[in-house]
Amino acid sequence: MNHDVEDLLRHHAPQVLGALVRRYGHFDPAEDAVQEALLAAARQWPRDGVPDNPRGWLIRVASRKLMDQLRADEARRRREEAEAALAPRDAFTAPPPGEGASGEGRAPSEDDTLTLLFLCCHPDLTPAAQIALTLRAVGGLTTAEIARAHLVPEATMAQRISRAKQRIKGVPFRPPRPEDRDQRLAAVLQVLYLIFNEGYTATSGRELHRADLAREAIRLTRAVRRLLPREGAVTGLLALMLLTEARSAARTGPHGELIPLDEQDRALWDRDAIREGTALVEEALAEGPAGAYQLQAAIAALHDEAERPEDTDWPQILALYDLLLRRAPEPDPMAELSRVVALAMAHGPEAGLVELGSFEERLAGHHRLDAVRAHLLERAGDTEGALAAYQAAAARTLSVPEARYLRTRAARLRDRDRDRAGQEGQDGQDRQEGPDVQPSP
Repeated sequence: MNHDVEDLLRHHAPQVLGALVRRYGHFDPAEDAVQEALLAAARQWPRDGVPDNPRGWLIRVASRKLMDQLRADEARRRREEAEAALAPRDAFTAPPPGEGASGEGRAPSEDDTLTLLFLCCHPDLTPAAQIALTLRAVGGLTTAEIARAHLVPEATMAQRISRAKQRIKGVPFRPPRPEDRDQRLAAVLQVLYLIFNEGYTATSGRELHRADLAREAIRLTRAVRRLLPREGAVTGLLALMLLTEARSAARTGPHGELIPLDEQDRALWDRDAIREGTALVEEALAEGPAGAYQLQAAIAALHDEAERPEDTDWPQILALYDLLLRRAPEPDPMAELSRVVALAMAHGPEAGLVELGSFEERLAGHHRLDAVRAHLLERAGDTEGALAAYQAAAARTLSVPEARYLRTRAARLRDRDRDRAGQEGQDGQDRQEGPDVQPSP
């Protein structure tokens, strides 16, 4: 599918879904209808051209499909869907451009997307269900991608999403009450964080970076911040996204290969995003006690401010990770892995390897554990151990660029070890032959 069309559909999808849910309710069938409308657009728009009012087109098609679906349900469950059966047919058509989707003069907008975010994070849902449903309905991730992000089987995640949809069936489409806001805001921010992470480093596929998801997460976070400009967690999350995404242009080579942070061409980093992100970090830290997003943003700022890898303030980064883990409400294995790397950079790879063993069981089988172990063993000079760890990590990741990078590191180690062995053999031979070839005094 054309990338411009794909970006357009991703931009409008949550607003279209929000418009349908706001007017008709029925979250689950509304989402199905929107998905059918998106598929129709993906087939027709590249061939016939994008309509003048793409959002109106999607609403019109999705509304008609929803109407058909509700009427079919009415035939089977007349009592449960009596309201849908009584709705006039023209109530399910899209308004002309400029008119509201609900007939009330208000067009679907970012407000609908944000209300949809809060609906997906309803307090009747568990935190895990809130995150899964929002990633599916607003972020557009597949069930398989969400399952990989949560390290659970796809079937388990499918059941979780289905139960979440049933749980919020009939819930009014409106912003949360003030007493519910903090709880649901925390879930919304975690969802946006996960969407961004999936975009910045895709969990599977041939592409390392899914720019569409990363941009969508940043766009939605900006929208939340416009409504809540004094929330330190919102400001910190936006700063973290900007400071991380600023490095995206330098993370891959001409053939899509992964380039680690210490080997990146820092001239390719987006300095405007770094300046904005750094200013937001300072603002977020001044808005109250530093939470997880503010601390992670401060760590990202230290990385981005270093002109060279050797200029990185690893002791300060280590101190921030210590504070982050102390304040975390529950263990965070990924943050612990990052802390191990910071510890190794500040105090040597051996210190990092000792620390790695303290929580190895919790991440057994995860490719990032093997990748960190390989990196530390390589720095410690254990070529054989590093080779095995790189190969294990490459076999376990579902990301093609990550697997290629890990195998390349292993191949470099093998070549280096072979060259060293060959040189040592040549040196030994030179020493043995030395007396016979030395010139006479």
